[in-house]
Amino acid sequence: MRTTHISPAKPFEIQLDHIAADKSISHRCAILSLLSDKPSYIQNYLLGEDTLHTLDIAKQLGLEVETLANNQMKFTPPKKGLQEPDNILDCGNSGTAIRLYTGLLSGQKGYFVLSGDIYLRSRPMQRVINPLEDIGAKIYARKENSLAPITIIGKKLKHFSYKSPISSAQVKSAMILAALNTNEISDYTEPALSRDHTENMLKGMGANIISAEEKIQISPLIHPLTPLNLCIPADPSSAFFFALAGAIIPNSKILLKNVLLNKTRIEAFEILKKMGTHIEYTTTNQDYESIGDIYVEQRPLQSIVIEKNISWLIDELPALSIAMAMAKGRSEVKNAQELRVKESDRIKAVIHNLIQMGIECQEYEDGYTIQGGELKPALIESFGDHRIAMSFAIAGLICGAKIKDSGCIDVSFPNFLKLLEKLTKIHNT
Repeated sequence: MRTTHISPAKPFEIQLDHIAADKSISHRCAILSLLSDKPSYIQNYLLGEDTLHTLDIAKQLGLEVETLANNQMKFTPPKKGLQEPDNILDCGNSGTAIRLYTGLLSGQKGYFVLSGDIYLRSRPMQRVINPLEDIGAKIYARKENSLAPITIIGKKLKHFSYKSPISSAQVKSAMILAALNTNEISDYTEPALSRDHTENMLKGMGANIISAEEKIQISPLIHPLTPLNLCIPADPSSAFFFALAGAIIPNSKILLKNVLLNKTRIEAFEILKKMGTHIEYTTTNQDYESIGDIYVEQRPLQSIVIEKNISWLIDELPALSIAMAMAKGRSEVKNAQELRVKESDRIKAVIHNLIQMGIECQEYEDGYTIQGGELKPALIESFGDHRIAMSFAIAGLICGAKIKDSGCIDVSFPNFLKLLEKLTKIHNT
C-alpha cells in the first residue's frame, strides 16, 4: 500500500495542459460507440482504471479497439449488434460503468452479469434497478435487488414517463439508454438538471432527444447512430484540484488548458469565485460541448454556505472542504446526503481528515460545517477514495501531509502526482 508524502509549496505561476481527460465523457465514448454501425475516432481517452474497465466491457460486448497515432483510438462496433459475453463484466470501482451498462443491457438481447470491487459492491443500485424493472427489465441482484453483482436478462422494454426522486446523471443516463430500445417515446424528469453529457453526445450522434433543463423526451432508435469523432477535453473535476492549489497558496496563479466548460461541471469553480478567488474562462471550442481555458489567481477566501446545485458539485465537495478550511469564517454544506454513497462515505472522510489537520468541524447527516483555521501536518486516510486522497494532497501543499493508500488516485487521474511535482516535492513509501 503506497503512502505519498507531500511537502509544503511555495508561491507559483504555471500553465498546465496535460490534465487528465474527462472521465465522464471517456466512459460515454466507449458505451455510446456501441450504438453506431461505423467506427468512432476518439482522441485523448482517459487511461484511468475506471474508464479502462468501461472500455474492456465494451470490448467484451463486441467493440474492436485499435490504437492509432497521436493518442487516438478507433472504436469499431460489432456488425451484428452487442455480443453476449462469456464472462462476468467487471466494472472495478466505477459507479458510472455499472449503472449505465445496467440501463443499456436491460434492453439488449442476452445474459449479462455486472460486478465490481468490494467498494462498488456496497454501493446502492436500487435507484437504477427499480425504475428499470418498472418498464419490464429482468434484473436480479443481491440484498433484495439492491447490491451488485447484477444479473440482467435483456429484453425489449416498455416506454415510460418517469419522475426521478433524485438528480443523478447516472440514473438519468441509464434510463435514457434503456429508452432507446423501446417502441414509443419516453419522458424523464428530475428535480434539477444533473450532468447532461449523455443527452448532449447522443444528440450529436443523431438521436432524437429533446431536453429542456430537467425534462427530457427520448425517442427509440430506428437506425444506428452517427459515430463519434472527438478529442476529449480535460476533466474539470480533475482540473479543480489544481485550481484549488492556485486558490490557497498565497500569490499564486495558474492557467488550466483545454478544460470542459459544461455549466453542470464548473459549479465548483463558481463557488471558489464566490469565496473570493479570481477566475476567468476563455471558450476555444463548442462541438459536442463547450471547451476552453480557466485562469485562477489567489485571493483571500471568505466562508460560504453551499446548499444548491449539489448534483453539480458532488465530486468536488471534498476539495472545496479544503478551501473552506482556509477561509475566514464558518462554512457549511447542506443537502449533500449523496456524499455518503460515493466511493467512500465522503462526509465522514472529510471530517475525519480535517480534524486530523487541526480544523474545527462538525458532521451532519446531509453535510458538515467547517470553521476556517490553520492547517497542520497530518497522516491522511484516503479510505480508498481517489477524490479524498487528491483533495488532502492539495491541503498538504499548505503544511505538508502523508496520504495513506494513495494508489487509489490512479482510478481517475493517473498523472496527478506527476503534475503535483511541478508545485512541490513528493516522494512515495
